[in-house]
Amino acid sequence: MNNEQLTAKILSFEPSAEVKEGHQYLTATVASDKVHALAKNLRGSKDTNFDYLFCLTGMDYGDSLGVIYHLESTNLKHQLVIKTVCPDKEKPVLDTLCDIWRTTEFLEREVFDLFGINFNNHPDMRRIFLEEDWVGHPLRKDYSDNNIIVK
Repeated sequence: MNNEQLTAKILSFEPSAEVKEGHQYLTATVASDKVHALAKNLRGSKDTNFDYLFCLTGMDYGDSLGVIYHLESTNLKHQLVIKTVCPDKEKPVLDTLCDIWRTTEFLEREVFDLFGINFNNHPDMRRIFLEEDWVGHPLRKDYSDNNIIVK
């Protein structure tokens, strides 16, 4: 499936998606409440068969937080990036994709720990790197660590 065909398929699943060709990946940007349904269709369709989520990254855009998902079809040999933004930076929440790709379980916990994005219906939403009593999320641009000594 070439990028033009993949774009048409993505838009058939989610007409509001914004799809662009990047230097390396085709990228689909969708509203946060549309990610789960799109991901489920991309995984379940025999035409797309995205059976592997190989990267999930949190992002702090300054005025908003978001997540970037990198997908691959190991059988059909195509890749895709899905981007979304949380509607509320103060209480960022997205739906988990653990029910679609098992690899997201630890990756979502990492994003929760370092960015503070919660994932609805995640089976084990707790910090993965930092202590449970840690205050703040170190990869957010507004994070301040008063214990760091700068010389």
